[in-house]
Amino acid sequence: MKTFDTLSETMAYLQKKGYFTDFNLCSEHIECNALKLKLHPEDFDVDEVHRFEGMSSTDDNSVLYAISSKKGVKGLLVDAYGVYADNISEAMRKKLR
Repeated sequence: MKTFDTLSETMAYLQKKGYFTDFNLCSEHIECNALKLKLHPEDFDVDEVHRFEGMSSTDDNSVLYAISSKKGVKGLLVDAYGVYADNISEAMRKKLR
């Protein structure tokens, strides 16, 4: 897997590989409001994970997931390290490890 220095650089690379959809993390699923699509843990795979640490603050840590659904939709989910750890289901937590 290729590594990058910045989140934006990594996102641009993955978009060139077809990961266009923007996903949001919810407690039981991920969703794309534009497509009116909800994907539960059994409906998608995590193809790549990229972690980034902020230079000035540990609060700037983020993780980028490249996700593909069983229906062929590919997209990106950006999250902060552990921010939602208490707010998501155990199935989602396992899927995003």
